[in-house]
Amino acid sequence: MEMREKRNWGKKIVILAIAVICVAVYFLVPSVNSAMNRVFGMFASGDFDVVRDFVASYGAYAAAVSFFLMIFQSVAAPLPAFLLTLANANLFGWWQGAVLSWSSAMAGAAVCFFIARILGRDVAEKLTSKAGIAQIDTFFEKYGRNTVLICRLLPFVSFDFVSYAAGLTSMSFPAFFIATGIGQLPATIVYSYVGGMLTGGAQLLMTGLLILFALSALVVMLRKIYMDRQKAKS
Repeated sequence: MEMREKRNWGKKIVILAIAVICVAVYFLVPSVNSAMNRVFGMFASGDFDVVRDFVASYGAYAAAVSFFLMIFQSVAAPLPAFLLTLANANLFGWWQGAVLSWSSAMAGAAVCFFIARILGRDVAEKLTSKAGIAQIDTFFEKYGRNTVLICRLLPFVSFDFVSYAAGLTSMSFPAFFIATGIGQLPATIVYSYVGGMLTGGAQLLMTGLLILFALSALVVMLRKIYMDRQKAKS
């Protein structure tokens, strides 16, 4: 038991040291500060064209930059990951973009999971929100380990919140990783296929379809919760 606690403390120290170094580099190295501000501005724009052009500007390193950005947005939730998925498909082709988006999202999910598992709830809530984590907690109470798979299939549930919340449970990493891989695959394929064709008016169509899909999934979920409560009362 003592050895396990010592190892956990060792992991915490390493992660916190890396975080401190990253923050120090951001504030002390002008080129890094400028690059990261570009990244923040790119995500804040919420514009598909801005995200695509940003990734494309790195030329031969575009795929590597996209991979890093997906992990970064996972840790710094809730930046919009679907913009990167659409951009990847548009730049690299729908199936190559799907592979890149799927693998990088898996890496980002794993990072979030281990941050929460090693550093605990306080850090997870600071990186997301207390209310957001509490919401996912209720899913885990209701659906157990199936929560990850269910939430991955619902576009209105934050991908990153689920990853952090899962790390706070007793769920094993392999079970989490497999559920994440299966659950996020359909949305990744759909976004990538459509993203490969996005231009002009098609962007507006895609936005409308995403909103419609999210609202439909929300209605289904609310109906499920309502029916479960009615059964519980009776």
